[in-house]
Amino acid sequence: MNILLSNDDGYHAEGIQTLAVELRKLADVTIVAPDLNRSAASGSLTLVEPLRPRRLDDGNYCVNGTPADCVHLALNGFLSGRIDLVVSGINAGVNLGDDVLYSGTVAAALEGRHLGLPAIAVSLDGRQHYDTAARIVCDLIPKLHTQLLNPREIININVPDLPYEQIKGIKVCRLGYRESAAEVIKQQDPRGENIYWIGPAGLPKDACEGTDFDAVANGYVSITPIQVDMTSYPSMKALQDWLESE
Repeated sequence: MNILLSNDDGYHAEGIQTLAVELRKLADVTIVAPDLNRSAASGSLTLVEPLRPRRLDDGNYCVNGTPADCVHLALNGFLSGRIDLVVSGINAGVNLGDDVLYSGTVAAALEGRHLGLPAIAVSLDGRQHYDTAARIVCDLIPKLHTQLLNPREIININVPDLPYEQIKGIKVCRLGYRESAAEVIKQQDPRGENIYWIGPAGLPKDACEGTDFDAVANGYVSITPIQVDMTSYPSMKALQDWLESE
């Protein structure tokens, strides 16, 4: 098996390097990841400047672009036809609920799926036990098969920041959702000009049993199938009736 490994924290991040070590016990792994931290890049592609993949001494690549750029460039470019599975992560911090809309980690996996390959995104609820998340991924990969997911779906995995032996199990979950994000943080630069920082994510609002929030908070790994289709099918008839009303 040949695995393309990417992330949004950058090729140097501890999470991707830890995962690479474990995955190489199962498969041939090539890292193609951003040259710096691109967290919350979502699925953006770079269209206004050239992408420059740089081959590193260890045979991996860093790219002056987003996570989606990295996967797109690899699968439609210099690794075309040579990859069987796309894995993205391990992200430093969870990607639960509405986080998936912003996550570069999830976007890298979605880009791989869009280009026809099975794909996994994995995130850790912290910054300590990357080894736990890596072992979880390696436990699951041998169970993957082509009929497991629909053509436009990926697996989104979130792992509690605990030693492997303390993980209570794995739960298949739906996405929860958060409160609105906190207000932006306003400051001044040394010249007295206003600058702004995006504030923290909102607290979990829908975190009841069955959600990814609940599973991770209670020591379980959450697994959620994510799909590209964001159509709200229950609302389609209501909108059609509205258009046809007098």
